[in-house]
Amino acid sequence: MSAKVFLTGATGYIGGDALYDISRAYPNLELALLVRSQEKAEAVQTQYPKARIVLGGLDDSEIIQKEAAWADIVIHTADSSDHEGAAKSIAKGLVEGHSADRPGYWLHVGGTGILTYFDSEVKKSFGEPDDKVFNDYEGVEELTNLPTAAFHRHIDEIVLNTGTQHADKVKTAIVCPPTIYGQGRGPGSGRGRQVYELTTFILKEQYCPKIGRGLSKWNHVHVHDLSTVMNLLVKAALDPSRKDDPQIWGPKGYFLTEIGEHTWGPLSEAIGKEVQKQGLSNKDQLETKGMSYDEAVKSPAGFEAASWGMNSRATAIRAKKVLGWQPKEHGLYEAIPEIVQSEASRLQLK
Repeated sequence: MSAKVFLTGATGYIGGDALYDISRAYPNLELALLVRSQEKAEAVQTQYPKARIVLGGLDDSEIIQKEAAWADIVIHTADSSDHEGAAKSIAKGLVEGHSADRPGYWLHVGGTGILTYFDSEVKKSFGEPDDKVFNDYEGVEELTNLPTAAFHRHIDEIVLNTGTQHADKVKTAIVCPPTIYGQGRGPGSGRGRQVYELTTFILKEQYCPKIGRGLSKWNHVHVHDLSTVMNLLVKAALDPSRKDDPQIWGPKGYFLTEIGEHTWGPLSEAIGKEVQKQGLSNKDQLETKGMSYDEAVKSPAGFEAASWGMNSRATAIRAKKVLGWQPKEHGLYEAIPEIVQSEASRLQLK
């Protein structure tokens, strides 16, 4: 009997690429894919004709509960770090639909916005450097006990509590990506957010923004390397010998996924230079302009711009030690030419 997988976010950037990678590694999986509209369903069905389409959204609690109870593995990627209702529905379905003899696995995508707590809530300073670097192995308890006020933390708590209070029948793992880049391979969105919105801002406004002194740092990961972590967790969920591995599931099941880090101010300037190199500016040199945090989030880039002024620094150890993860893709700076080109094409500038 093939394993049953319920995945949210098949047309999204993270979910679409993870689905691509996982479905090729395990072609016999029985897939149920949550899709919001018939139009999107048709695009998904074209790429995955054998999958069962579940029409519905994140607010459709009964549908999500039913599918979570049905599935052996739930992969939650659609607004997963912020939508409380969907997380609670998944938790309820997994608890009610599984047992110690047939545990359910919850692979949940969070986000390293949670690591910005000290900038956003404590110091309330933006664009400044910070030496604090988290890690998910020796320092995993610090990650899983951050204050509730931290971004995404209230959703992390739902997942962690479910995997702790019902550890015999629900096995949880949180995958926590930072800035994501690279071309997605799913049937929907193929672009990331933070760096892509920064690039669009520079293309439109014709200057390089920085918040404060532009010295805050953030980690990054290629979307294909992120999908490899998801794939390795599916592999672990399918392996009966790893069912009770405390290094994968439950309180310690928190996986950072960085492959390097960037400083926001210099990254903005590097994108500006590439914009000029590709002939997408009439100016001799794109000026670098400072802005406040409030100005940034009220800019056309919206809330994505908040990250440009905060620190989110960590070292991804657990996936390498426990799952054997070996990132293979190129770094963020090497991706700048393709990001500029893709955003210019999206904006019909070339």
